[in-house]
Amino acid sequence: MGEVHALAAEREVIFVGGKGGVGKTAVASALALGAARSGRRALVVSTDPAHNLGHLWGREVGDEPVDLLPASTRAGGLRSLEIDPARTTEDHLRAVRSTLQRLMPERLHGEVARHLDLARDAPGTHEAAVLERLAEVLEQRRPGELVVVDTAPSGHTARLLALPEMMQAWTDGLLRRQERSARFGAAARGLAPDGGERGGARDRRERRDEEIRAILERRQARLGGMRDLLQDEQRAAFVIVLAAERLPVLESAELHAQLSRAGMSVGALVVNKRSPAGAGDLLAARREVEDGHLTRLAELLPGLPVTQIPLLAGEVLGEEGLDQLGQYL
Repeated sequence: MGEVHALAAEREVIFVGGKGGVGKTAVASALALGAARSGRRALVVSTDPAHNLGHLWGREVGDEPVDLLPASTRAGGLRSLEIDPARTTEDHLRAVRSTLQRLMPERLHGEVARHLDLARDAPGTHEAAVLERLAEVLEQRRPGELVVVDTAPSGHTARLLALPEMMQAWTDGLLRRQERSARFGAAARGLAPDGGERGGARDRRERRDEEIRAILERRQARLGGMRDLLQDEQRAAFVIVLAAERLPVLESAELHAQLSRAGMSVGALVVNKRSPAGAGDLLAARREVEDGHLTRLAELLPGLPVTQIPLLAGEVLGEEGLDQLGQYL
């Protein structure tokens, strides 16, 4: 078993990311396939808007899990899904609208709809919706199942993985504000000459406040569980995939710094499509250039295990191609 497979064998969740076009989807799929071949259940999830899982496996993959490899006496089974950011955002906003319109007075329903329409294209809305969907997927995974997340290019992924901390802090603030508002309202009603609102109105307001608090507490628990999972290096790790080129090396170092700030552990580096040695003057010259970039990588990210995958003769497609790629992980 290679270093990256060994890393995955000891974790519940592996995130695979890096610069666009370096082979993240193939590495993620090969890891998940290797886990299934070893007898463990595996689920490979794409959060990249430009999904490639279906093309790689030669079959349709959507927003609900589909079986890629059935479980058997020797294999744990492999499932896959592609999170659709646009659909996920619409579902998320529809659920928020329904909840707010149920809790808010009818005269404010139009204002709620206008705010949510503006929020649809606001920075961070898609990432927040994808995060909520990913949290749901992780909560619903099968017992013992390895989840391998094929992420979007580096910048999107760094923002996505920083969100649990920020969103939980925001939810904590909402809970504190809601609690202060409830206490203030109770005090104000007690000071009113007629005792404040009539019983029915007061009961409705209290039920509404309790429901708002319950919604916020459920969200806080989900985000807190996600944050704790991502920041536990015994349960989750990030694998950075890159090419032996200047820009991917520099971007990998920056991604590593962003993940560290988000509290997530990077477990391995995978250098994909490495030029083979002893394959003619052209590739020898190319390999020498790559050696220089990998020396720089070791200087920027010392101590991290580096796995090198050679440039393969054929395209990596389907089980056969992924099995071949997986031999190097």
